Amino acid sequence: MRVKICGITNLEDAQDAVELGADALGFVFYEKSPRYITAQDARQIVDKLPPFVQTVGLFVNESSKHINDICHLSGMQMAQIIDDEDNTEFENLNMKYLEVIRAKSKSDLEYLNKHNYYLVDAFVEGFGGAGKRVALEWFENIDCSKIVLAGGLNASNLQELKKYNFFAVDVSSGVEASKGKKDKEKMKEFIQKANGN
Repeated sequence: MRVKICGITNLEDAQDAVELGADALGFVFYEKSPRYITAQDARQIVDKLPPFVQTVGLFVNESSKHINDICHLSGMQMAQIIDDEDNTEFENLNMKYLEVIRAKSKSDLEYLNKHNYYLVDAFVEGFGGAGKRVALEWFENIDCSKIVLAGGLNASNLQELKKYNFFAVDVSSGVEASKGKKDKEKMKEFIQKANGN
């Protein structure tokens, strides 16, 4: 499975994640998050990354213009968008995007467009990094090959995902030493497990 390490706030964590084999790095542009980073600070990290590592900006209920502007300033290649309030005009985005489904029940997953990729996270009152898991039984009889799974993942529970064939996994709190600071050993173990090692 591909791995995205989300909530990157500093260069050391970014470089460690890449060295350990992360496919993508996530940067949180939601000001109320303890993992929030400014576009300028994110750009300083992005400019030092090697090629072929995807950079993903996380946005919550923002306009398309705001997302376009921040992605341009920060060097994001993709936007990951929570749009609970219908603020985002997706057709006006200048980059690839991944829509976030904050699942409350299995019914939230049954009518997804099978041609699109989605990130599925557990619904929580706040946004992101709460460590809550989506019930895996909701994915029974659903094609998960275009789903990125997030929420409550860590190295010890990745084995349970194997039979579902998710496209990728997205982890934040599960590989942290503290909010906004990653634990290199946790990242190493997580990426190894995701790769079947």
